Amino acid sequence: MSRLHLHVERHTVERIGWLRAAVLGANDGIVSTGSLIVGIAASSADKAEILLAGIAALVAGAMSMAAGEYVSVSSQADSERANLAKESGELRDQPEFEREELAGIYVARGLTPELAHQVADQLMAKDALGAHARDELGISELSTARPLQAAFTSAATFSVGAAAPLMVVALAPADSLIPLVISVSLLCLALLGALGAKAGDAAPFRSVMRVTFWGALAMALTAGIGKLVGTAV
Repeated sequence: MSRLHLHVERHTVERIGWLRAAVLGANDGIVSTGSLIVGIAASSADKAEILLAGIAALVAGAMSMAAGEYVSVSSQADSERANLAKESGELRDQPEFEREELAGIYVARGLTPELAHQVADQLMAKDALGAHARDELGISELSTARPLQAAFTSAATFSVGAAAPLMVVALAPADSLIPLVISVSLLCLALLGALGAKAGDAAPFRSVMRVTFWGALAMALTAGIGKLVGTAV
């Protein structure tokens, strides 16, 4: 058996669609819900009010994430379909021009004109639209928009992320609520950063520092605003 058959490569780029939505949803769930809880707690609200606000934030946030992801990714899918339809028409009406256009792309990548035309001819003979979608438009199976997958992933991971600070509210004593929510939220953010980096084969330290910094900043700002509002009221 040749080395080529023994060598198996696994690239994490195939996860980019759901991974982006998952990290965004979980991060937003932790930061937005944790920050809201800290801000309301700093305003001297009682535990029942804080818990109710947190539950409302989880439900509203999950639905907002799902709707936002679905709408935005659907717009991308609509654009992809429109461009593919246009390309299909050009292939039907101007096949020779499209052949030269594809060959020109391969020449720009380093092939000789003769080889570029041979490659273009062979690829177009097998799947002309697929070749132009991939090499001219940058649309491939890995990058194709999937609105339902993005919506479900974001909503589910937002709910999981938001549940962490909510559990602290439900279980922690009122006098230590704020430091515990902040601590648990930052710990969850650090874990999320590490898991996201591992799933994407990236360096974990930078990812962990990035998510914990912005999470800490968000909670500090909302705690300050809650304190000011509580004092004024």
